[in-house]
Order: sequence, then C-alpha cells, then structure tokens
Amino acid sequence: MKLLILAILAIVFWYMLTGRWPWRSAADASNAAAAARARNLLGVGKGASRSDIIEAHRKLVALVHPDRGGTSGQVHEANDARDLLLARLASAKETP
Repeated sequence: MKLLILAILAIVFWYMLTGRWPWRSAADASNAAAAARARNLLGVGKGASRSDIIEAHRKLVALVHPDRGGTSGQVHEANDARDLLLARLASAKETP
C-alpha cells in the first residue's frame, strides 16, 4: 500500500514539475521524431507554412511518381508526410 501511495505521489510530482503526465512524454517524443522525418523527406523547415508544405509535397510527388520511375510506396510516404505536417500545423494554430 505504501508503494502505491509513493508511486502516485511521484506521478503527481512529475506532473507538477513538467506540466505533463509521465506517459505522455514518450508519445510526444515519438510524434516529434515522426514530424522531423516528415520535414526531412519534404525538405521543409520547422517554421514551414501550409503553402510551403503543399509546394514541397507537389515537387516531391512529381519526382517519385510511378510514371516517372518512382514507386507508389514513395508517393504514399510523401502523402503521409504532408498529412502529418498539415495536421500538426492545424493543431498548433488551434492551441492558444
């Protein structure tokens, strides 16, 4: 019972110290890594706007399209990168 109380206190202390729950830290790090891979694939920076992301995606898809010697997997990867970055951009604008 004492161990459970200590664990709860440690979790609450972590939340007070960092402003997030301990199990959220790993998920946030994973999402940040995925966004970094997507930015690298599209060749855009952290501060890229919606139009920058869409333009970079358009250029990448033109290069990796199956009609130009690429694969459908590369197109899907480019689409996923675009969708991820646009979703993060939209959620960042919604959060005050």
